[in-house]
Amino acid sequence: MVHANPKFPIVGIGASAGGIPAMEGFFQGLPERCGMAFVVVTHLNPDRESRLHEVIARYTDMEVVLAADKLKVVSETVYVMPENVVLSLHDGVLSVKPLDVNSRERKPIDVFFGELAKDQGDYAVGIILSGGDGDGTLGVKAIKERGGLTIAQIADGSGPRNPDMPQSAISSGLIDLALPAEQMGEKLVAFARSFDLLSDVGEAGEHNKASDLEQARERIYAILRNQTGHDFSGYKTKTFLRRVRRRMQVKQLKTIEAYVAVLEQDPDEVSRLFSDLLINVTNFFRDADAFAVLETTVIPQLFASRTATDTVRIWVPGCATGEEVYSIAILMREHMERLSHVPRVQIFATDIDEPALQIARTARYPEALLEGVSSTRKKKFFSSDGASFVVSSSVRELCIFSPHSVIRDPPFSRMDLVSCRNLLIYLGPEVQNRVIPTFHYALKPGGYLFLGTSEGIAQHGDLFTTVDKKNRIFQTREHASAHRLPILIGDERYAPFTASAKIEPRGLGGVQLRQAVEAQVLESFAPAHVVVNADGDVVYSSGRTSKFLKCRRARRAAS
Repeated sequence: MVHANPKFPIVGIGASAGGIPAMEGFFQGLPERCGMAFVVVTHLNPDRESRLHEVIARYTDMEVVLAADKLKVVSETVYVMPENVVLSLHDGVLSVKPLDVNSRERKPIDVFFGELAKDQGDYAVGIILSGGDGDGTLGVKAIKERGGLTIAQIADGSGPRNPDMPQSAISSGLIDLALPAEQMGEKLVAFARSFDLLSDVGEAGEHNKASDLEQARERIYAILRNQTGHDFSGYKTKTFLRRVRRRMQVKQLKTIEAYVAVLEQDPDEVSRLFSDLLINVTNFFRDADAFAVLETTVIPQLFASRTATDTVRIWVPGCATGEEVYSIAILMREHMERLSHVPRVQIFATDIDEPALQIARTARYPEALLEGVSSTRKKKFFSSDGASFVVSSSVRELCIFSPHSVIRDPPFSRMDLVSCRNLLIYLGPEVQNRVIPTFHYALKPGGYLFLGTSEGIAQHGDLFTTVDKKNRIFQTREHASAHRLPILIGDERYAPFTASAKIEPRGLGGVQLRQAVEAQVLESFAPAHVVVNADGDVVYSSGRTSKFLKCRRARRAAS
């Protein structure tokens, strides 16, 4: 079947100092009829008319034009950003806005790549060529988060002449392919063709293909579980398969069976897939309006009636590389500075991604990733160290980072706030319905839950009341049912404990099932215990107290 308007990759090319030789090598290494469109974004002198489009036209047979407002992007064409504009993309149509005469956009590559990622998703490609700063690092992060392909130039016989820009992107860990400019074309063509070859991966097809895909998916779950110790069967199926397809595109494999074979033989590829599955959309103060409501509405309540001997406790599950954690910590520190009696603050930040946790603990970020931080906060809470910025010790000392699975491990408890933004969107409905009650268990009565703007509490309105619907802030109901730890059962892979005896769930349901599970856990793991009444009489014994004490039945006094 031929589609009237078939999709094709749109390739953003970012370059700065030394970019012309790099683009010469790139376009001369690109085969004819490549099936893609290209948008070139560079750092231009605002006082000089750019002739870059004329220069690029010498290196390619494709049509090369200056980008213009409301210009539809078509395949086999190169669009070059003119001077004194901000370039973006919406529904495959370029948007060109003139710069204010008193301002200059210092990160045009990040701006365009971010829009490209939102507009094209899987079909977005970001390429970082020679340049002298960190522009593009934030942009490739956005492209990677939305399933696109990221490429950066590495040294060969002709460059990059200035490696700072591609090296900044590579050091972020978000580059799929690091190649000389001349070698990128071949990889791009294979990427463009892979969408047709891999169309069944991630989409429901005919019965036989769907069955084969299901079997391959189960094998990938098992490989990941065996090597990483983490189970992804609760991940949204479509999202999971799209991440698998993206790795297949990078490896240039045509069948999912071939990819499974690679996973079985290559532990490094398992690690790369694992990292791709953990990619989470996170930035400092992401969704500024939501953080503003958190600052003015929730945080003052966390400190209300607290003394210097009290502790405010916050849990940030799925913390990734720490931007969300430090954003909250900055708000907490700002509020603490206004108090005469300052309670202790502990922010427990957890994730299953150890490399991401290490980045978070280091608290060092390229300037491009601080886009959401105001100049005042940057000056007060960050220190410049070379090309990076380090979070101040006054903020870091509030935060404790540790590995933890919100699905597999027992949750934290007695929390005043749980902030879990943009993690639930990657989980299937079944797992979401287990995780949300876990958050309720973790919170004190009246505690707050802060979710991402595309997330909600689903059918758990009996556990939470809405504080701010738009910004997804909820509060535990004061008179909700008693806090119980939601045991993740039905599939032993989800169980946060490992018991020697298995529980057979058939024939039980609702309260009965919960009571049976909790009884099993208490029997296996709770210490020996007795219950006494106000008079000191033993009214209940766990039955395993003989090692520690002997209970005698009281004799009745003679009448």
